[in-house]
Amino acid sequence: MLTKRIIPCFDIKNGRVVKNVSFLTNERDAGDPVELAKIYEEQGADELVLLDITATDEGRATMLDIVRRTADGVFIPFTVGGGVSTVEDIRELLKAGADKVGINTAAVKNPQFVTDAAKKFGSQCIVVSIDGKWDGEKQDWEVMIHAGKKATGLSAIAWAQEMEARGAGEILLTSFDQDGQKSGFDLAFTRRVSEAVRIPVIASGGAGEMSHFYDVFTDGKADAALAASIFHFKELTVEDVKDYLKERGVTVR
Repeated sequence: MLTKRIIPCFDIKNGRVVKNVSFLTNERDAGDPVELAKIYEEQGADELVLLDITATDEGRATMLDIVRRTADGVFIPFTVGGGVSTVEDIRELLKAGADKVGINTAAVKNPQFVTDAAKKFGSQCIVVSIDGKWDGEKQDWEVMIHAGKKATGLSAIAWAQEMEARGAGEILLTSFDQDGQKSGFDLAFTRRVSEAVRIPVIASGGAGEMSHFYDVFTDGKADAALAASIFHFKELTVEDVKDYLKERGVTVR
């Protein structure tokens, strides 16, 4: 089994970390992103994901400042996403200190953007975020964009394969149905995508207890697992999760 990664995620709005449920706006303030980043580095987090969930012009300037301060404050790699739609956006974020950049809605609107970005900056810098929602009629997961507000008609599994073919280095896979529910990752969804691509898949949406991480690495076949509220509100620490996984034979960093 390859080494598995634990990744805290920050949803950032107006310079603060917030958390909501299934993309709705019932937000709780979780603190300053740079201070949280330092705490998670001390706990042994492998990476971080910072998402600008408003991505307005003002949000972009705020976000670049947060990226610079995070790069100055911690030494673990971090990915930044939210409103990334041009090669210049990627260049600015990487220049500010991000290690990778997440692309979501812009990839759906213009798949060639992912191809161009991977060629220009290298696949290792490009993470494609896929928000998937179960469609009982089609018996498949559908790609959602605009923070889960708009359905695309695209199969999330086929879309992940296309993004890999276009040069994405990783898939950040969020279950719309499980996000913030704390009832566990969507194991079937994660497994289907993990089996369909050769690049790493980061599972997101649903972490509520330590066993959920074990399940998503074993049954879900994820390469990394992302969580937010259980870490932000100190229900668990990254160290707790890693110790639990090691005891059960999962190789973690």
